Amino acid sequence: MLFSVDAHTIGCHLTGNEVYIRNLLNEFAELDRSANFLAYLSKPDANRFVARRFTKRKVSENPWIRLGFEIPASLYRDRPNLLHVQYTGPIACPVPMVATVHDVSFVEHPEYFTSFRAHQLKLTVKRTVRRAARILTPSEFSRRSIIAAYGVPGDKVTVIPNGVSSAFRPMHHQAAIDWVRERHGIQQPFILTVGDLQPRKNHLGLIQAFEETVRAHPELPHHLVVVGKETWYASHVRRAAQRSCVADRIHFTGWVSDEDLRYFYCASDIFVFPSLYEGFGLPILEAMACGRAVLCSNAAAMPEVANAAGILFDPCSTTEIARAMQDVLLDAELRTRMERLGLQRAASFGWSRAAQKTLDVYYDVADGRRSSVSRSEKRKVVPAST
Repeated sequence: MLFSVDAHTIGCHLTGNEVYIRNLLNEFAELDRSANFLAYLSKPDANRFVARRFTKRKVSENPWIRLGFEIPASLYRDRPNLLHVQYTGPIACPVPMVATVHDVSFVEHPEYFTSFRAHQLKLTVKRTVRRAARILTPSEFSRRSIIAAYGVPGDKVTVIPNGVSSAFRPMHHQAAIDWVRERHGIQQPFILTVGDLQPRKNHLGLIQAFEETVRAHPELPHHLVVVGKETWYASHVRRAAQRSCVADRIHFTGWVSDEDLRYFYCASDIFVFPSLYEGFGLPILEAMACGRAVLCSNAAAMPEVANAAGILFDPCSTTEIARAMQDVLLDAELRTRMERLGLQRAASFGWSRAAQKTLDVYYDVADGRRSSVSRSEKRKVVPAST
């Protein structure tokens, strides 16, 4: 078997999309020793994130060149058993295609995107979904949304929850605090949020809720730390922070690596995720895996991910967000209980399990036959019975 994967997001700092495909490839290398894998990469340093035994093909960062010419040419030449893409497949695809669609926010909430980006995604994802042999998505919420948006049969859409990387784990709180102070100059205890600076992440609502919290409890010394990549919307978020009465307490770090992100999680007092829409919400699990109490939205897929291990609030109500933050900051017993529940919840999500289920889909689509006994060890293709 030869499975090809469009992994151009690796090294592009595309957060969720990059984390997803990078972790799957890492696990594939351990789970399946019999199949061959072909990864399409764009960034020069992406090779170091992909197993040495995998075949790599350099493709353009320009999507028109990559999807219009380079990947189709490779598919015709190499003839893999399938191609796995995220959201958008190539113009021509002579092999079966598996498409991961994390969510359809561009259909349900186009206002979260530039008009061009929303229009482009509507066109390309619709074509990809109809062309795909199987669609993967990380939550039941997204599965229902995909079926409603595109009218595809339910058995074509498979839910495979994301995992949480082993890079995210508890560490000594004071050691993490010292690291953040030395690297970023943040000396006060802080509330953390993680997410690209884009509309649906609801940074504006969080900033207002943080103001309300400080006004209601001026004795709290906490600052607000925002970790996330700059986007077209970043100026709106930064302007809101600058105009805030607590502007001197709000810090932006930009994008950080997973290794550095672990320090921020472990140094924070609480983690708040006020997003308006998520097909999953990986930072929820990452924060839980680092032993932080998590407060998150009760919208979209986030209750499905957090379950009873998170404090849920209405993301459209700054009063609810502020009240949730105050409750957890002021109640050490509640905070400790949520930290314990979060660790238990995060432990049930692993990339190995996600990769194993994804490989099952690969073999099913490619019509392969294999022994179920070897799935947790080396994958072995078993000849089809006659």
